[in-house]
Amino acid sequence: MYIKICGLQTADTVAAAVGAGADAIGFIFSPGSPRTITAELAAELGRTVPVGVETVGVFRNQPMDEVLEIARKAAVTTVQLHGDESLADMASVHAAGFKALRAFSADAYNSLSHDEKRDWESERILLDAVEPGAGVTFDAAVLTDGTPNGFWLLAGGLNPANVAAAASAMKPAGVDVSSGVESSRGIKDEQLIRDFILAAQTNS
Repeated sequence: MYIKICGLQTADTVAAAVGAGADAIGFIFSPGSPRTITAELAAELGRTVPVGVETVGVFRNQPMDEVLEIARKAAVTTVQLHGDESLADMASVHAAGFKALRAFSADAYNSLSHDEKRDWESERILLDAVEPGAGVTFDAAVLTDGTPNGFWLLAGGLNPANVAAAASAMKPAGVDVSSGVESSRGIKDEQLIRDFILAAQTNS
Protein backbone atom coordinates (compact mmCIF):
# COMPACT_ATOMS: atom_id res chain seq x y z
CA MET A 1 0.00 0.00 0.00
CA TYR A 2 1.51 3.29 -1.19
CA ILE A 3 0.90 5.98 1.43
CA LYS A 4 1.08 9.74 0.85
CA ILE A 5 0.75 12.31 3.62
CA CYS A 6 -0.09 15.69 2.12
CA GLY A 7 -0.07 19.31 3.25
CA LEU A 8 2.96 19.12 5.54
CA GLN A 9 4.52 22.35 6.79
CA THR A 10 6.93 21.51 9.61
CA ALA A 11 10.06 19.46 10.19
CA ASP A 12 8.38 17.49 12.99
CA THR A 13 5.45 16.36 10.85
CA VAL A 14 7.73 15.46 7.95
CA ALA A 15 9.85 13.40 10.36
CA ALA A 16 6.74 11.70 11.75
CA ALA A 17 5.52 10.75 8.29
CA VAL A 18 8.88 9.50 7.05
CA GLY A 19 9.63 7.70 10.31
CA ALA A 20 6.31 5.86 10.21
CA GLY A 21 6.90 4.64 6.67
CA ALA A 22 5.20 7.07 4.29
CA ASP A 23 6.06 6.58 0.62
CA ALA A 24 5.45 10.23 -0.23
CA ILE A 25 4.96 13.57 1.47
CA GLY A 26 3.13 16.47 -0.12
CA PHE A 27 3.68 20.21 -0.06
CA ILE A 28 0.86 22.53 -1.14
CA PHE A 29 1.73 25.38 -3.50
CA SER A 30 -1.76 26.30 -4.70
CA PRO A 31 -2.90 29.70 -3.40
CA GLY A 32 -5.67 29.96 -0.84
CA SER A 33 -5.10 26.77 1.15
CA PRO A 34 -4.27 26.95 4.88
CA ARG A 35 -1.59 24.36 4.07
CA THR A 36 0.24 26.40 1.40
CA ILE A 37 3.98 26.86 1.95
CA THR A 38 6.81 28.55 0.08
CA ALA A 39 9.16 26.78 -2.28
CA GLU A 40 12.03 27.76 0.00
CA LEU A 41 10.48 26.08 3.05
CA ALA A 42 9.61 22.99 1.03
CA ALA A 43 13.20 22.73 -0.17
CA GLU A 44 14.43 23.00 3.42
CA LEU A 45 12.02 20.32 4.62
CA GLY A 46 12.75 18.12 1.64
CA ARG A 47 16.44 17.97 2.48
CA THR A 48 15.54 15.84 5.51
CA VAL A 49 13.66 13.27 3.42
CA PRO A 50 15.57 10.11 2.51
CA VAL A 51 16.06 8.99 -1.07
CA GLY A 52 13.18 6.72 -2.05
CA VAL A 53 10.47 8.84 -0.43
CA GLU A 54 8.74 11.07 -2.98
CA THR A 55 8.42 14.77 -2.26
CA VAL A 56 5.33 16.01 -4.05
CA GLY A 57 4.45 19.58 -4.98
CA VAL A 58 0.70 20.10 -5.31
CA PHE A 59 -0.61 22.70 -7.77
CA ARG A 60 -4.11 23.66 -8.90
CA ASN A 61 -4.86 25.41 -12.21
CA GLN A 62 -1.63 27.40 -12.18
CA PRO A 63 0.35 28.30 -15.33
CA MET A 64 2.67 25.45 -16.23
CA ASP A 65 5.76 27.67 -16.38
CA GLU A 66 4.97 28.80 -12.81
CA VAL A 67 4.39 25.20 -11.71
CA LEU A 68 7.72 24.02 -13.06
CA GLU A 69 9.61 27.03 -11.69
CA ILE A 70 8.24 26.47 -8.18
CA ALA A 71 8.83 22.72 -8.41
CA ARG A 72 12.49 23.33 -9.29
CA LYS A 73 12.95 25.85 -6.46
CA ALA A 74 11.30 23.46 -4.03
CA ALA A 75 13.45 20.57 -5.29
CA VAL A 76 10.50 18.18 -5.26
CA THR A 77 10.65 14.88 -7.11
CA THR A 78 7.01 14.89 -8.18
CA VAL A 79 4.43 17.36 -9.46
CA GLN A 80 0.77 16.76 -8.60
CA LEU A 81 -1.75 18.62 -10.75
CA HIS A 82 -5.02 19.04 -8.89
CA GLY A 83 -7.12 21.13 -11.25
CA ASP A 84 -8.23 20.88 -14.88
CA GLU A 85 -4.83 20.09 -16.34
CA SER A 86 -4.52 18.02 -19.50
CA LEU A 87 -2.44 15.08 -20.64
CA ALA A 88 -0.29 17.63 -22.49
CA ASP A 89 0.40 19.33 -19.15
CA MET A 90 1.42 15.96 -17.71
CA ALA A 91 3.78 15.51 -20.65
CA SER A 92 5.35 18.89 -19.81
CA VAL A 93 5.91 17.73 -16.23
CA HIS A 94 7.58 14.52 -17.42
CA ALA A 95 9.68 16.41 -19.96
CA ALA A 96 10.96 18.70 -17.20
CA GLY A 97 12.27 15.66 -15.33
CA PHE A 98 9.60 15.25 -12.66
CA LYS A 99 7.37 12.35 -11.78
CA ALA A 100 3.70 13.26 -12.15
CA LEU A 101 0.37 12.67 -10.46
CA ARG A 102 -3.01 13.96 -11.62
CA ALA A 103 -5.87 14.36 -9.19
CA PHE A 104 -9.54 14.21 -10.15
CA SER A 105 -12.60 14.71 -8.04
CA ALA A 106 -14.82 11.66 -8.20
CA ASP A 107 -17.34 13.69 -10.23
CA ALA A 108 -14.72 14.93 -12.70
CA TYR A 109 -13.39 11.42 -13.25
CA ASN A 110 -16.92 10.13 -13.69
CA SER A 111 -17.57 12.70 -16.41
CA LEU A 112 -14.71 11.44 -18.57
CA SER A 113 -15.60 9.31 -21.56
CA HIS A 114 -14.45 5.69 -21.78
CA ASP A 115 -11.74 6.73 -24.23
CA GLU A 116 -10.55 9.57 -21.98
CA LYS A 117 -10.34 7.24 -19.00
CA ARG A 118 -8.30 4.82 -21.07
CA ASP A 119 -5.97 7.65 -22.12
CA TRP A 120 -5.32 8.47 -18.46
CA GLU A 121 -4.46 4.86 -17.56
CA SER A 122 -0.82 5.45 -18.47
CA GLU A 123 -0.56 8.17 -15.80
CA ARG A 124 -0.71 7.90 -12.03
CA ILE A 125 -4.01 9.40 -10.89
CA LEU A 126 -5.68 10.27 -7.62
CA LEU A 127 -9.40 10.21 -6.94
CA ASP A 128 -10.57 12.78 -4.42
CA ALA A 129 -13.83 14.05 -3.05
CA VAL A 130 -15.65 16.89 -4.78
CA GLU A 131 -14.02 19.47 -2.49
CA PRO A 132 -10.34 18.52 -1.91
CA GLY A 133 -9.09 18.98 1.63
CA ALA A 134 -12.58 19.23 3.10
CA GLY A 135 -12.45 15.83 4.79
CA VAL A 136 -15.42 14.42 2.88
CA THR A 137 -15.45 10.88 1.53
CA PHE A 138 -17.10 9.69 -1.67
CA ASP A 139 -18.99 6.49 -2.38
CA ALA A 140 -17.44 4.07 -4.85
CA ALA A 141 -20.93 3.57 -6.25
CA VAL A 142 -20.72 6.97 -7.96
CA LEU A 143 -17.99 5.61 -10.26
CA THR A 144 -20.16 4.39 -13.09
CA ASP A 145 -17.33 2.50 -14.79
CA GLY A 146 -15.80 1.29 -11.56
CA THR A 147 -12.42 2.25 -10.15
CA PRO A 148 -9.58 3.17 -12.53
CA ASN A 149 -7.25 0.72 -14.14
CA GLY A 150 -3.55 1.26 -13.52
CA PHE A 151 -1.95 3.05 -10.57
CA TRP A 152 -4.39 5.18 -8.61
CA LEU A 153 -4.62 6.67 -5.14
CA LEU A 154 -7.74 6.99 -3.01
CA ALA A 155 -8.20 10.31 -1.19
CA GLY A 156 -11.00 12.33 0.32
CA GLY A 157 -12.19 12.00 3.91
CA LEU A 158 -9.74 9.30 4.93
CA ASN A 159 -8.55 9.12 8.53
CA PRO A 160 -6.98 6.53 10.86
CA ALA A 161 -10.39 5.06 11.70
CA ASN A 162 -11.66 4.46 8.15
CA VAL A 163 -8.64 4.07 5.86
CA ALA A 164 -8.28 0.31 6.22
CA ALA A 165 -11.93 -0.37 5.39
CA ALA A 166 -11.97 2.12 2.51
CA ALA A 167 -8.83 0.67 0.97
CA SER A 168 -10.13 -2.86 1.38
CA ALA A 169 -13.39 -1.97 -0.33
CA MET A 170 -11.99 0.05 -3.26
CA LYS A 171 -8.58 -1.61 -3.66
CA PRO A 172 -6.48 1.38 -4.76
CA ALA A 173 -2.73 1.13 -5.25
CA GLY A 174 -2.39 3.61 -2.40
CA VAL A 175 -4.02 6.23 -0.21
CA ASP A 176 -3.54 9.96 0.33
CA VAL A 177 -4.52 11.99 3.39
CA SER A 178 -4.38 15.61 4.49
CA SER A 179 -7.22 16.87 6.69
CA GLY A 180 -7.73 13.40 8.22
CA VAL A 181 -4.48 13.71 10.18
CA GLU A 182 -5.05 17.25 11.47
CA SER A 183 -5.86 18.43 14.99
CA SER A 184 -7.44 21.56 13.48
CA ARG A 185 -7.77 22.88 9.95
CA GLY A 186 -4.30 23.04 8.40
CA ILE A 187 -2.50 21.83 11.55
CA LYS A 188 -1.05 18.32 11.26
CA ASP A 189 -0.91 16.01 14.27
CA GLU A 190 2.16 13.79 14.49
CA GLN A 191 0.38 10.94 16.29
CA LEU A 192 -2.54 10.96 13.84
CA ILE A 193 0.01 10.70 11.01
CA ARG A 194 1.56 7.65 12.64
CA ASP A 195 -1.85 6.12 13.35
CA PHE A 196 -2.99 6.64 9.77
CA ILE A 197 0.11 5.02 8.29
CA LEU A 198 -0.15 2.04 10.64
CA ALA A 199 -3.83 1.57 9.79
CA ALA A 200 -3.16 1.80 6.05
CA GLN A 201 -0.28 -0.65 6.31
CA THR A 202 -2.47 -3.25 7.98
CA ASN A 203 -4.48 -3.41 4.77
CA SER A 204 -1.46 -3.88 2.50
